[in-house]
Amino acid sequence: MDMIPTKMFFTKGVGIHEDKLASFELALRRAGIEKCNLVYVSSIFPSQCKIISKEKGLSLIKPGQITYCVMSKNQTNEPNRLISAAIGLAVPKDRKSYGYISEYHSFGETARKSGDYAEDLAATMLATTLGLQFDPDLAWDARRQVYKTSKYIFKTRNICQSAEGNKHGKWTTVIAAAVMLF
Repeated sequence: MDMIPTKMFFTKGVGIHEDKLASFELALRRAGIEKCNLVYVSSIFPSQCKIISKEKGLSLIKPGQITYCVMSKNQTNEPNRLISAAIGLAVPKDRKSYGYISEYHSFGETARKSGDYAEDLAATMLATTLGLQFDPDLAWDARRQVYKTSKYIFKTRNICQSAEGNKHGKWTTVIAAAVMLF
């Protein structure tokens, strides 16, 4: 039996609590996927998979459902420490080919920087798989233009959640996820 996702949506969340696990649960709630039994998978975006809105995706999930996702998570109980969790996606122009999803988490980086890095990572993985020639020393904005003007990569995107650690030392958790549905 082939289990190839046909739909995918992106979500993110942040949770704050005295308990580390409870802060993760609250981040899942904010993302809307707390009712799922999550199974983490690696980084392949299936060919022919359709990206749908978070709202549509959440409406298709039932409590207790086994749900596959690529998840990025970061946690801290250090007051004011900046944390982020990001997911990047690169989709080829040939929709019969697969794409790449990347996960990235960091400390001390803004949401924009972390999101751009995750997007760059996914695009670079796809580009190297497709044999696309590029200069790895170019900045992401320059490489993005090379990828998008090539005949191979159709689009890239990212989703990122960042937060500062709670000023009273409570656990702060950030998550970003690409949720796959059948």
